[in-house]
Amino acid sequence: MISFFRNFFQSKIGLPIFIGFLILVALAFAAADITGSTFGGVSGGDRVAVVGDERINSSELVSTAESALRNIQQENPTVSMSQLIEEGGLDEVMRQLIDRYAIGGYAEKYGLRAGDNLINSEILKISAFRGATGEFDQAVYESALRAQGLNDEILRRDLSDGLLAQQLLVPALASPRMPQKAAKHYASLLLERRKGEIAFIPSFAFAPEGEPTDEQLATYYSENNSRFIRPERRTIRYALFGADTIDADITPTAQEIKAFYDSNADRFAASETRDVSSFLVPTKDAATALVNRIRGGVSLEAAAREAGFGVSSAEAQTKEQVAATLSASVADNVFAAGQGAIAEPAQSNLGWYVARVDGINRTPARSLAQATPAISEELKVQKRAAALGDLSARIEDEVADGRSLPEVAETYGFEIKTTPPVLADGRVFGESEPINPALRRTVETAFQMEESEPQLAEVVPGQQFVVFDVEEISLSSAPPLAEVKEQATIAWRLSEGNKKARATADRILKKVRGKSDVAAAVSAEKTRLPPIERIDLERRQLFSQQQQDPPPPLVLMFSMAAGSTKLYEAPNNIGWYIVDLREILTDDIPDDSPILAQTRDQLSPALSNEYSAQLTKAMIAELGVERNEDAINAVRRQLSGETN
Repeated sequence: MISFFRNFFQSKIGLPIFIGFLILVALAFAAADITGSTFGGVSGGDRVAVVGDERINSSELVSTAESALRNIQQENPTVSMSQLIEEGGLDEVMRQLIDRYAIGGYAEKYGLRAGDNLINSEILKISAFRGATGEFDQAVYESALRAQGLNDEILRRDLSDGLLAQQLLVPALASPRMPQKAAKHYASLLLERRKGEIAFIPSFAFAPEGEPTDEQLATYYSENNSRFIRPERRTIRYALFGADTIDADITPTAQEIKAFYDSNADRFAASETRDVSSFLVPTKDAATALVNRIRGGVSLEAAAREAGFGVSSAEAQTKEQVAATLSASVADNVFAAGQGAIAEPAQSNLGWYVARVDGINRTPARSLAQATPAISEELKVQKRAAALGDLSARIEDEVADGRSLPEVAETYGFEIKTTPPVLADGRVFGESEPINPALRRTVETAFQMEESEPQLAEVVPGQQFVVFDVEEISLSSAPPLAEVKEQATIAWRLSEGNKKARATADRILKKVRGKSDVAAAVSAEKTRLPPIERIDLERRQLFSQQQQDPPPPLVLMFSMAAGSTKLYEAPNNIGWYIVDLREILTDDIPDDSPILAQTRDQLSPALSNEYSAQLTKAMIAELGVERNEDAINAVRRQLSGETN
């Protein structure tokens, strides 16, 4: 998640960030304090940092972090603010805000500016601000900004910062090219082969078998309850209604059927369509010559092919359709010809058509009696849809007037049902299965609602609706210990076992660094441990498409020096890895190797990022930065929901 978060922020530099609908603006500057003032170092509790002479207020850090979370939740709806903070998200927000202020302050210091006319031109480029005519529309502009919680001043500030960043960073990042010697070094890494051994020391092998005391478990849980945080859940009450709930008589009368028949006379009159194959030639003489050849025995397709033209075919075309796609004169000639015949050449705006009638499809006229069953069914559908529309409109009005879901259900005889606790991504809490597909559209709305505020939604357009509310909201938090005692006990055992596993791993590590064999050191332990794994692998195999997420111990092995041994802690207290690298084998890469050229191309983005980071770091060093760690920690506690 944090990698997605960082990548999202890294899109700040440059105007391409404004393509689409101003995601970055909503992310970084919604509700920000942009009044701008000049003062000394960090001393007040409302400022989290000062960059040069500009302060970053705690309100801006809070709003930016909240906006970042909302955008991340578009990819993963169950992510909570606590998770974001725990994975370093707030620190990343703080770093990016300091970078942004440093770039803006540095640009201002050396006289760079983004004038109103330049900003106006950028606003005009944003497609989200265009009306139905395709031109900039002030009303659309204001509505779009309101929808994102922004205003004109905030947008212009952000555009100005982006333009200044372009002026500073783009020249420094233009077409970076990795030097040949350095690229060769990186390219050789792809072919590098490493040999070694990996031993795993599992925590479960040392985990205590007995139950922890209440005090031990309570202490463990209080220190590690962030591992047990549950995402926000909501219980949805709902009542479905549709065609089966309509009690009105929808059977059409004879008069209604007769009126429909009379008003749609063309549908029931005799009709004729034709299947037509044709091709277009530039002149009348060419068309006439080709028609004569075809009538003389050459097929239409062969004649067209020999003349260098392509044949197109259309089935069941009315005369009006032929006239619309080809021309009226072509339609007249096609419908004057018999089946299988070649029509007389006819002119269109583009040239002359040579056409063949492949088939004639005639439908006889239908009398009122013959058409009555079809008309009756069509009118039933229309009346059912109208009755359902009226019902949904009445319910929508009642909901708008403040009636509760139980009151609406009682009035119309609906059955109220309740979902189990549901996550923001539509899954039932504690299960992998999603909720009833008919309710899937209600989930996003339900997670924006307050309790007891009914809403109406269309499940199947024109056929089924749902009226729903939120019965219960369970905010993201760690549950009481009693509710997760079994899981906490397992986690406590692993935690205790992990301590002994660490001691065992340290002993083995000491022996291996003392030139003992890994297998011998593992075998010498009294506790039975898993067999070691011998590694003989090329780097390109490690990061191949089939191995897109390689195991961390292997990644560590490919970052170590030959002859070294390192300890790696597995996540969630499951144990420790001892990674022993014995040998590194490399081959020289010739200067004309395609791998070398590919490596230089692939490293260009990384080089750009490095140049950008170094340049920004230099700007920060020149302007100076003071951080108010107390204020940052206060924001951290506020966003985490801590009371003190």
